[in-house]
Amino acid sequence: MVNTMTDGERQAILKLIHEQVVPAIGCTEPMSVALCVAKATQVLGQVPEHIDLRLSANILKNAMGVGIPGTGMIGLPIAVALGALAGRPECGLEVLCDCTPQAVERGKQYVDENRITIALEEDDDDKLFVNAICTAQGHCAEARIKTAHTHFAGLWKDGKEVEGAVEHRSLRMEEHADTTPVLTLRKVYDFATQAPLQDISFILEAKRLNEAAARSGLIDNYGHKLGKTLCSPLGRGVMGESIFSKILTMTSCACDARMAGAMIPVMSNSGSGNQGICATMPVVVFAEENHNTEEELTRALIMSNLTAIYIKQTLGTLSALCGCVVASTGSACGITLLMGGTYEQVSYSVKNMIANLTGMICDGAKPSCALKLTSGVSTAVLSAMMSMQNNVVSSAEGIIDDDVDQSIRNLTAIGSKGMDETDRYVLDIMTHKGGKPSA
Repeated sequence: MVNTMTDGERQAILKLIHEQVVPAIGCTEPMSVALCVAKATQVLGQVPEHIDLRLSANILKNAMGVGIPGTGMIGLPIAVALGALAGRPECGLEVLCDCTPQAVERGKQYVDENRITIALEEDDDDKLFVNAICTAQGHCAEARIKTAHTHFAGLWKDGKEVEGAVEHRSLRMEEHADTTPVLTLRKVYDFATQAPLQDISFILEAKRLNEAAARSGLIDNYGHKLGKTLCSPLGRGVMGESIFSKILTMTSCACDARMAGAMIPVMSNSGSGNQGICATMPVVVFAEENHNTEEELTRALIMSNLTAIYIKQTLGTLSALCGCVVASTGSACGITLLMGGTYEQVSYSVKNMIANLTGMICDGAKPSCALKLTSGVSTAVLSAMMSMQNNVVSSAEGIIDDDVDQSIRNLTAIGSKGMDETDRYVLDIMTHKGGKPSA
């Protein structure tokens, strides 16, 4: 095979994957808020007497109904309290990794004392925005996260920017802009199939972490227990014990555990643990059942995860479109590769996915996300099977274009712009349940 990629391009893509595929404990939106609070607390130098938060609608939406690891509780307040009381900002999205039962009890008391105020940010149009203001004994510290779940856009103490924060931020953003590669599906495929194996074997850590999460979901009763239902006598009676049913079971088990707040890390993708699960587990299970080699699995996992990262480049970290659409499109590509598919057949899988799942809304992170992941993964398997028979949705149908990259841009334009009004209605409905109907 002819190597079509320069060393500089390959290194830039490797860096991008390392940035976007990282471990996370708990749903990334409340963990991002906890991280912001933990950093503001660190700058303040003491436990805050009060915490004021301003959050973008998408952050608020994704943090309302999800379990917080190690607490047995749902929603933002306990995550905020623990960020202040026990958070470790140096741990990124694993900010609550040292949370203890004692800290949880202190956190509950902190919440009960009404020390936390949460409001919707209406002046900043970034869909990922967290601003935390912590005050104590006449002092004030402020931390702000924007654009990415762990990217601090500013730190202030008593109204003055923390020394070095502007310089560090500017250099980092400039470096990021210069080195972030502009991807195409062809580049993704070439990288996955041509990169030296020793450079990409790190992706097997995603297999280890997300398999462990899936096993946890099989052992305990998390969320809606979709994974356990699929492998119960009832599930086996309906679904059988096929490769297909095993893919659905293991994917949903991992999501069941994560959304219910299990204190287990998963390997995330593009700031989402569910996307990491969805891009990993279908590929892992298919490779095991299909007796693929470790190298084939490694390259398929890179294909899946990098495809998801590529789609997110134009969709954005948060959007009205459910992330499982993106991640399951990645897994369809990975499974196609494991089936022996060519680049053309991988592109067929992408088109088949876009033709089916476009328009699935994100209505927040919650236990029922397991249902959406299972829908996405089901479509991924069907799309891969179709592509291997050279069956593909044509440009005469819907939003599909002859060019696969344009098809992806059509999808992301709908998700990032076309569904904005839908996103506002979803949040309005979620925040007015039991009240007056939305106008």
